[in-house]
Amino acid sequence: MTLKDQLNQDYKEAFKAKEEKKVSVLRLLSSAIKNKELEKRAKLVGAAKEGEDLEKASQLTDEEVLAVLGIEAKRRKDSIEQYRSGNREDLAGQEEAEVKILSVYLPEQMGEDEVHKLVKEAIAESGAASQQDLGKVMKVLMPRVKGKADGGMVNKIVKEELGN
Repeated sequence: MTLKDQLNQDYKEAFKAKEEKKVSVLRLLSSAIKNKELEKRAKLVGAAKEGEDLEKASQLTDEEVLAVLGIEAKRRKDSIEQYRSGNREDLAGQEEAEVKILSVYLPEQMGEDEVHKLVKEAIAESGAASQQDLGKVMKVLMPRVKGKADGGMVNKIVKEELGN
């Protein structure tokens, strides 16, 4: 079963169980996935060959669905920060509940220690020596941590390591 199928099945179950918050979050997520598929289809229309099934070709892979999930979770985390800085704890709490629902579908996040280890390996692999080589390190590192670690944290750790 694909991740998209799992999301749809969980949506149906939450709907039947009258879990309003989960239904709302999964509905928004489904909409974001559909929008991404429409984007993909628009790109494929120009490059489509005769007889190619655009419907099938525009379906998102599990990796692409995970990327959409990550974007949605990040939006909510950013909102939490904004609400907290504006002393809106009630709204921050709602966003945290949504992040909790989304995190069920995301891969387990790496800890800082694990990221530090990968950063050191990437620095050695890329031959980086200073802050100017940040791009080289990130190019090697990001495929390894994509979806498993917050990009901001990774960037901060790379800068720390290159600053030493």
